[in-house]
Amino acid sequence: MRVDPGLSRSQLMERFGVGNGTLTDWLQGLDPPEWTRRPRARDDLREQAVALRHAGSTVPKIAATLGVSKSTAYQWTKHLPLDRSPAEKAERQRRHMADMREARWEPHRKARDAERVAVHQQLSSWVGELTDRELVLIGTVAYWCEGTREKPWHKSANSMEFINNDPHLILLFLRYVELLGLRRESLTYRLSIHESADIAAATGWWADLAGVSLERFRKASVKTHNPSTVRHHIGDSYRGCLIVRLPKSSRLYWEVEAVMEGIAASGDDWGAASM
Repeated sequence: MRVDPGLSRSQLMERFGVGNGTLTDWLQGLDPPEWTRRPRARDDLREQAVALRHAGSTVPKIAATLGVSKSTAYQWTKHLPLDRSPAEKAERQRRHMADMREARWEPHRKARDAERVAVHQQLSSWVGELTDRELVLIGTVAYWCEGTREKPWHKSANSMEFINNDPHLILLFLRYVELLGLRRESLTYRLSIHESADIAAATGWWADLAGVSLERFRKASVKTHNPSTVRHHIGDSYRGCLIVRLPKSSRLYWEVEAVMEGIAASGDDWGAASM
């Protein structure tokens, strides 16, 4: 009757008036009827747990992903080792520590970035429009920092050159020289760039930024690529440095030198020192 018609244990105990233990002895070796088996609706979750374990997920992560308890996730995957080698274990631990740091510092990073945006908006608006005098002072300091200067052993400065990779500083310098009476198209331009870069694309980008034709650009100064050097400024955003040359500018150099000396002397006892 267990096999055909396939009665359940409760039905058999009621029919024969026996207890659970006696019935268990009677039914040894017989599989229960299919209809009495509990549905295994979680088999798909078990399969997902095994797949996640193979992908390197920990028991807590599997439990959280599938919405089950940690003990259930452990029972489903305890036969699968998380790490197949010491190297794999070290890599998993490294990733875990990185995730922990990211979770810890992300709120601080967001707050810092928001504060930075607020400071940027406030102070960039505060600057406003520069007067001609302010532009001369700022442009002079910029050139004295990033331009070619006379040396004690070489006093001639027939042509001034300004070099930088920051587009904002390049545009500021071009505004400065225009204020001094020079046209952008009267200047010459040249790239200082690594050979691994797209030199043609970089030249076009700088020409568009400066608002001048490509004919004003001289042959680029190309730096040999050294594979052993770790360089972070690479890829599409790398466009080298732009060198802006002011031909026949010896007198202009004297003026820049004089303004810089005045800036340095302003409020300083040592201002009369040799520049």
